[in-house]
Parts: sequence; C-alpha cells; structure tokens
Amino acid sequence: MSVSYKSIQWNRQKLIYDAILLATVGLYIYIFLTVASKTGTGLDLRGIRIRAYGSAAFILLNVILSIGPLTRLDKRFYPLLFNRRHMGVTMFFLALIHAVGLNLPFVPFKVDGGVLTWYHDFGNLKPLVSLFVSNTEYGDLIRFPFESLGAAALVIFFVMAATSHDFWLVNLTAPIWKALHMGVYLAYGLVVSHVILGPLQTNQHPVLTIGVGISLVWIVGLHLLTALREAKLDKPISGTPDEAGFVEIGNVADIPENRAKIVTLAGERVAVFKYDGKLSAVSNVCQHQNGPLGEGKIVDGCITCPWHGYQYLPDAGASPPPFTEKIPTFEVRVIGDRIWLNPQPQAPGTRIEPAI
Repeated sequence: MSVSYKSIQWNRQKLIYDAILLATVGLYIYIFLTVASKTGTGLDLRGIRIRAYGSAAFILLNVILSIGPLTRLDKRFYPLLFNRRHMGVTMFFLALIHAVGLNLPFVPFKVDGGVLTWYHDFGNLKPLVSLFVSNTEYGDLIRFPFESLGAAALVIFFVMAATSHDFWLVNLTAPIWKALHMGVYLAYGLVVSHVILGPLQTNQHPVLTIGVGISLVWIVGLHLLTALREAKLDKPISGTPDEAGFVEIGNVADIPENRAKIVTLAGERVAVFKYDGKLSAVSNVCQHQNGPLGEGKIVDGCITCPWHGYQYLPDAGASPPPFTEKIPTFEVRVIGDRIWLNPQPQAPGTRIEPAI
C-alpha cells in the first residue's frame, strides 16, 4: 500500500517470504496426512484432514506469538516481524478450514467442510445452530462446550485478519488498532482451552497433551523472559538535573554513527541519535505500531524504524512528506564529550536544533 492507499505489488523479499511460508505449511499438512493415514488412527481421510489443518493453525499461532519476544532478544528475527501479518492471515484460513472448510469464490482451491459439518450435520438443526445448542453444560468443567471456545477464537482471528491492512491501522488510529490486535492473546487462551477440553478428552495419545503443555510453557516463559529484559531497559537514568533541568546520560563516544542510545527519563524511553557530527533526541516509540525507534538507524537522513521501515526526520520527529506521522522530540546538549538531555518532551513534530 502506498501513502494514497493505491495497490502496489509485492516486492521480491515478500514474494520469497510468502512462498516459503506457504510451502512450509503445505509440506507440514502433507506429512501429517501421510503419517496419520498409515498409523491406524481409526479416522477416515476427512477426519485426519480436519486435525491436520487444526494442528497447522495452532503451530503457526505459536510461531506468531513467539516472534515479538524473540525480536526483543535477538534482532535477527526482525524479518519475521516485518511480515508477521501474512502469517496471521494464513493462520486464520487454516483455522477456518479446520472449522468449516473452504469454499470461497476468490480462493483457487476448495476444501470439504470441517468439524462443523463433521459433527453437526446429521440432525434436524442447521450445523451452526446445533454447535451452540447441542451442549449447554457451561457450569460443568469436564463437559464444558469447548466448541464455543473455538468459535470465539475464530471470530477474533477473523477480525484481526480483516483489519490487518495498514488502511485500518491508519483509520482506526494506532492505539485502537493495537488494542484490537492484542486480542490474539485472548484467542490463544481460548484455543488452548478448546484443545484441552475437546480432543484431549477423547484422544488417549499423549502427544497432544505434551504438545499443548510445551506450547503453554514456551509462550509464557518466552514472554516472561522478555519482560525481565525489558524491565532492565526501563531503569531510569540516575543523575542530578542542572539548573535548566537537563540530565547527564553518557558519553558521545558511546553512540555509534547513525545509531542511537536508548535511555529512560521521566518514565519514557528516549532515543538519542548520532549522525553527521550531530545529536538529536526523539521518543523511542514509532507511531505505526509502537516499534522501538532507538533500535533502528539513520537511513537517507531519516530515523528508520526496524519493524516496518517508518521514517522520521531526527531533528523534527516528523515523517518526510507526504507522510504525516509525528513523534515527540527532546532538547539535547553536548558539554565537552558528555551528553545532557532534557526529560521534558516537546510537542510531536517540533523541530529542535541538533547538538553539535
């Protein structure tokens, strides 16, 4: 998408990424179908296919939830983060096939109905009605209608996939869009509960139980580990402000050329960039998806976010025309070889003369 919402083509990097993604998913489903059909599961091909698509969606969901924390631990995962929304849309379609099959006019291949028709298409009621009325034991933990949990998760995945385009990000505003897409964690909890209360009750094979347990430990543990690391970055700079309110934050030599030093002042992360013999300070939070600007670099004279490439002029905190994103700026001084920063932010887009 361009600044005017005109359709643009995939670049070479995205084409390669999507090809690898689809090939990996296809290979997994092929291996699952081949192995399951030869191990005597007692299911026909349609039942095996339902489980193949469901497990593929669950694994991909775990990958999606792992990418964010992994980028905080190692920057080499950034390419995955840049294309994570493609994974999300793919995961939604896998979950949709698992639930109801796929028979849409714009999709080049068709898949027979999923669990909805497999379990709920043999009575007098329509399958969707049967799904919600066949089991109403909501007060019984063991007999809880796990189908409703899966349906709720699918609705969340649909909303996220439908609003994944930057058109919605811009028009809903970043805070609302971000809050909406944080629903993936609620959906993850619903899916885990759906699997535990559903197939695990009737399937005696321990692989499912072990797999879900590993998934839960991995996702929770990875997020806790990342949170502990991020907490260290939020440790405020200790120092006595001078008469003008400036606080000493370090040495000029500490900052590589065209890179930044991230410090926390007054509860906010600030990125101090060094470029062309100058220093400028801006908020560390990108207006696109709250990306860490201080982990990016100066490209073509602009601070470039490492998440999705959004850019800002370092001295003004404003995106170059025709883009309109703006971030707060901060006054910075150099005394000798020491850097002093005013923790009071200026209005987003306010130009401040760089320190020489």
